[in-house]
Amino acid sequence: MAPETSKARRKPRADSLRNREKLLAAASTVFGAGGGQASLEAVAREAGVGIGTLYRHFPTREELFEAVYRNEVDILHALAEELLREQVEPVTALQRWIHASVRLFATKKGMIEALQLATQASDELKTYSMDKMTGSIGMLIDRGVGDGTLRDDIGPEDVFRALVGIYYSQNQSGGPTAALRLIDVFVDGLRKR
Repeated sequence: MAPETSKARRKPRADSLRNREKLLAAASTVFGAGGGQASLEAVAREAGVGIGTLYRHFPTREELFEAVYRNEVDILHALAEELLREQVEPVTALQRWIHASVRLFATKKGMIEALQLATQASDELKTYSMDKMTGSIGMLIDRGVGDGTLRDDIGPEDVFRALVGIYYSQNQSGGPTAALRLIDVFVDGLRKR
């Protein structure tokens, strides 16, 4: 077996996985505070690793942005699964998930331009994030439709578009608090009467 093949199949070491997770958390914090132009050295410093470690995991700034974006989307998907597992009442579960999304958008607004560039550059990333986000919403809606608490005429894509529209329209004037208030009105409108 060729050395490259055996190396490609080898599981990453535990310390390498920890460093990757530290780098993702640090990048999220640094880019969220300083925008997409924040230095990669600041990310490495925040993670407590050397710049060489950062470049081994993420050879380019774009790869780091993409990894941070995927990680954030995965966190929201995991939240949807957790809300289902804990059997939180469907309307409340959908509302909590959307609130978490809005808080994430608000926290990461320094990264939004960079993340938009990352998704525009990669159709695969755009598809991945849309599938995960609408999949999360779909799981929550399906449960509510199934138990009769949510309307069955609104799809996950509609909810996602409304979430994004409300957040961006309110971000300019009223911020996250105003967005959350409108989200609550929107979610209330999804209840089956």
